[in-house]
Amino acid sequence: MNFQIRQARPGDSEAVAPLIVNAIGEIADHMTAENEPEKILQKLRAMVEGEHTRHSHRFTYVAEVDEAIAGILVLYHGKEAEALDRYLIEQLKQEGHARTIEPEAHLDEWYIDTVSVDPAFQGQRIGSRLFEYAETIVAENGGGKLALNVDLQKEGAIRLYHRLGFAITEPWTIIGEPFHHMVKTI
Repeated sequence: MNFQIRQARPGDSEAVAPLIVNAIGEIADHMTAENEPEKILQKLRAMVEGEHTRHSHRFTYVAEVDEAIAGILVLYHGKEAEALDRYLIEQLKQEGHARTIEPEAHLDEWYIDTVSVDPAFQGQRIGSRLFEYAETIVAENGGGKLALNVDLQKEGAIRLYHRLGFAITEPWTIIGEPFHHMVKTI
């Protein structure tokens, strides 16, 4: 098995978009202002191909197994989030959709927006390797806080993040839903 993690490319959008939906669920409906699955995927593909949203290929890393995209990591610094969200809000406004997008990280944190593994590749430590890769990026950029948000109902994910060294630091709300904000210092 050949395994690598690399920066995503615009041409990866076809494989990346469904993995984003897999991880963020209804948040994808909100940020695309769509409710039909194919339209949601179409807009997410455009985001991956573009430069200026949090799901751009610039902030996305793909895990490949034998050249097939097996998982993704979306990671950016909290200080970039406002500009990324502002661009998306403006795009949606031009389409006639008023949206607010809440910040998901503090300005002094690196933020894991999305980790998703294709079901066909689960159980092969790909998710763990993507988390390790995020830590490597943070370390290579001088270290600091690495954060994520997790739905209160996802007890298995919360246990996993604790095992990976993340601690719950505060409650967080995304689109009116409660989350735990979890942080690990790198």
